[in-house]
Amino acid sequence: MSVAFRRESDDEHLEPVFELPIPPGPNLVTERGLALIRAQVEACDDKVQALLSEGADEAEVKKARRELRYWSTRAATAELMSAPDGDAVAFGCSVHFRLNGKTRWITIVGDDEADPAAGLIAWSAPLARAMMEAEEGELVDFGGKAEAIEVLAVRPARIDAEGAYTGG
Repeated sequence: MSVAFRRESDDEHLEPVFELPIPPGPNLVTERGLALIRAQVEACDDKVQALLSEGADEAEVKKARRELRYWSTRAATAELMSAPDGDAVAFGCSVHFRLNGKTRWITIVGDDEADPAAGLIAWSAPLARAMMEAEEGELVDFGGKAEAIEVLAVRPARIDAEGAYTGG
């Protein structure tokens, strides 16, 4: 019989499921970032155990285990960075800057801790990389424009009582 008329199993037509992508480069973390990663590992492990005990669907268990593998890998590869001195823009600093006539504060953190809407920018993001090692008052190039960013202030990041970074 021709191969064209042979019925293959349904599994052969399913989309492959890949591991969650891990950001390239070192896994730099702040103390807060490391605590968040460890909390994710614990939450994912609890979820896997709960799904197994309730006899959940195999696909759900696989998805939960995949997420647990991601966070376990991130915890195992985490490189805790020392607190910056605040003399120049560095990992763990809060930076006040002007870009395109607008000023704002950002805090430079690890990839898993990043939340641009909350002003938490990954150290690997173009904006953070452009400002690295710049000092207060310095103009830096960004987005193909010379002196596009003016660094107004630099300080070590501060965390409030709830464990969130404080802005300016």
